[in-house]
Amino acid sequence: MILLIEDNEEDELLTIRSFKKNNIANELVVVRDGAEALDFLFVRGEYKDRNPSKQPQLILLDLKLPKISGLDVLKEIRSNPQTQLLPVVILTSSSEEMDILNGYKNGANAFIRKPVNFEQFCEAIKSLGLFWLIMNKTPKME
Repeated sequence: MILLIEDNEEDELLTIRSFKKNNIANELVVVRDGAEALDFLFVRGEYKDRNPSKQPQLILLDLKLPKISGLDVLKEIRSNPQTQLLPVVILTSSSEEMDILNGYKNGANAFIRKPVNFEQFCEAIKSLGLFWLIMNKTPKME
């Protein structure tokens, strides 16, 4: 499962189209703000009944989110033993050096700037899927 944390509906649809075009068939769960992302990951609120042992293989995290910022979501993910090892890729339109630095300082596994061009975006998603979902090995979570 891939968790997409994205508040922009156009970027969400672009990501879904890119997954389909690249035959990435993993289940995709979309949440639209930082608070909802944390509720999903920590099995609370509207997600209190979901299976807590089914964590995402990959988290795609936007930085500019309502309610709780992407960086604060990342800090929460990294501070909790249940989620601290999950792969988190920041997928954002920001190219600010401070965002890149803070992303890595807070434990992001990668930082990808969303390309404006659809074909470039598809290529980025293809590479992302190939590496994080097929080639990358992660430890078993307890």
